[in-house]
Amino acid sequence: MHSVTYKLTEFFLIFIILPISFALDYPFIIKALLAVSGFAYVIYVLLKVEGNKFRIAPNLQWQFFWKHVGIKLVIIAFLTIGYMWLTAKSDLFHVLYQKPKLWVVILFAYAMFSVYPQELIYRTLYFQRYASLFKSKSLFIFVNAIVFSLAHIFYRNPLVMLMTFLGGILFALTYDKTKSTLLVSIEHAIYGCWLFTVGMGQMLGFPD
Repeated sequence: MHSVTYKLTEFFLIFIILPISFALDYPFIIKALLAVSGFAYVIYVLLKVEGNKFRIAPNLQWQFFWKHVGIKLVIIAFLTIGYMWLTAKSDLFHVLYQKPKLWVVILFAYAMFSVYPQELIYRTLYFQRYASLFKSKSLFIFVNAIVFSLAHIFYRNPLVMLMTFLGGILFALTYDKTKSTLLVSIEHAIYGCWLFTVGMGQMLGFPD
């Protein structure tokens, strides 16, 4: 399972074939089974092959993390509020104002059951399994953003693809700096929850 051929095949199946298949029309139950099976395989590889242990690592770089996430969140907030104001003013913060209980439930469910699994796959597994396949760190991070964007192809929305590509770069840089699934998951949750809050949740599959 450590050979280059095996890793390349594994990479192609997990990060290319499976996400593209989710954009095709076939029964949802089959998609769900593929997703669950794929995630179970990822957990097996992380635990048994790569020897990870799911625990909070010591000496997390909280000061670096909050400083940089705060700066990026301000920029994201400015851009997204402007976008919503120009394109869909009536949707700006509409879930927060009209359905605050739903807003709280969705934020919790999203952070717990969507973000962390994504980061296990697209940062933890990706960085630990495939770094040796790339000679260039910049290319390694660029490809990570590409496959993270590809994971959202089933939305069939160019804006979503662009946003997740940019998000993929930010998350990859954070993971590369901190080597922490927890920190990158928190960052991912913050930005995703903000997009839902500002009114862009519908295009990202959030119920409203």
